[in-house]
Amino acid sequence: MSIFASLADLFSKIGSILSAVFDVWFILFPPLLYFVFKLLWMLHIWGRFGSEITWVLLEIIPPRDIEKSPLPMESIFSGFAGVIKSLSTVEEYVKGEFPVSFSLEIASLEGNVHFYVRTQAGFRHLVEAHFYAQYPTVEIVEVEDYVQLVPKSIPNKDWDLWGVDFKLFKPDLYPIKTYKNFEETITGKMNDPLAGLIEVMGKLGPGQYLWLQYIITPIKEDWEAKVGQGQVEEFLGILKEEKQGVLGRVVHDIVDVFSNLMNGIMGKEIEFAGAQEAEKKEEAPIEFRLTPGEKKVLEALEANLAKPMYRTRMRHVYVGKRENFNKPVGVSAFIGGIKQFNDFNLNSLVPDDFTKTYSSYIMTQERLRYRQRRLFRRYVTRDQDPASTLFLFSNEELATVFHIPDMQVMAPSLTRVAAKRGSAPANLPIQEIE
Repeated sequence: MSIFASLADLFSKIGSILSAVFDVWFILFPPLLYFVFKLLWMLHIWGRFGSEITWVLLEIIPPRDIEKSPLPMESIFSGFAGVIKSLSTVEEYVKGEFPVSFSLEIASLEGNVHFYVRTQAGFRHLVEAHFYAQYPTVEIVEVEDYVQLVPKSIPNKDWDLWGVDFKLFKPDLYPIKTYKNFEETITGKMNDPLAGLIEVMGKLGPGQYLWLQYIITPIKEDWEAKVGQGQVEEFLGILKEEKQGVLGRVVHDIVDVFSNLMNGIMGKEIEFAGAQEAEKKEEAPIEFRLTPGEKKVLEALEANLAKPMYRTRMRHVYVGKRENFNKPVGVSAFIGGIKQFNDFNLNSLVPDDFTKTYSSYIMTQERLRYRQRRLFRRYVTRDQDPASTLFLFSNEELATVFHIPDMQVMAPSLTRVAAKRGSAPANLPIQEIE
């Protein structure tokens, strides 16, 4: 009988709770259903808007005699920022428009290294104009998507895959090691930052593909005021005073009075806010309190703060036939090449464990296959998920990791323009059509 009585009491309590919920459903349900509807609605209109976009893949073929540092690429990426647009409420929540992005890709196709820019067809001329402005002898051609060279479903019995998304080890404002730090101290000659990666990517054989992808979205300049300056102040140890309302100030004054009253009763020294502020003012200027290393970090932060920034997704995929799958080259050597951009005093690019294609302990094969196919799908569709591995790069950092290699990179695997393109003679006769 005690069991039935307990069950009856339980059902009675559940009924009371449901009755209370039904009494206030018009207060509880609308906010909950609003957020669910908004999420589903945004996914729907984003998908509809994205399906109407036509994409083109442009191959950037470097000239043979180029002798430029990655500096011109900074101007190219600054030009890409021209796509920034302030979306209206209708455009964002009715039409489903989202910020314009570009995909910068370096791909080794069975040992042949190619450079690509994937863009919306409407911005093709923007990309070509900025590249030709900085590299007049470069060749840009529209090509078929190279991801079609491998099966659509990987892994399978014949093909294997390893991949990962990268993220920054420190906050976004801390820069990685950029091309300006690759100069030799004696000769002043710059070593191309991509030389090592291109050599590694050129070691692949038949049936092997190594892909590196940067999906970039230019962001508005107000990032500097909203986030960037806060990271500088955090590095300097500047504590922002929280704005208190009337109630907060009253509570603070009451606590201050009682704390000083207790100090007076116990014979302790009473602390006044004015005295504390005077002590703060007597501190030495910040430039005298920083070590030489900290001063260099501060200079790097402030220099990065003044540059255009891009929300960036960095993704690496190695695909190959199982009989030739070579992880020491496609994974270990490649990630070793990425580490050359790391600076322990500033920032580092590190693989993200959540997206890495590995699994341990329980149902390892099933979970590994799921991770591999998820990463492969994201690369092929140029997906921006997951948000946890998105980070910010300046145009200088982007120019370091993606630029036209100079003529010092002698790797035979790098595809270059076969012949120099020349312009038509100025005195070429033109026949008028009547």
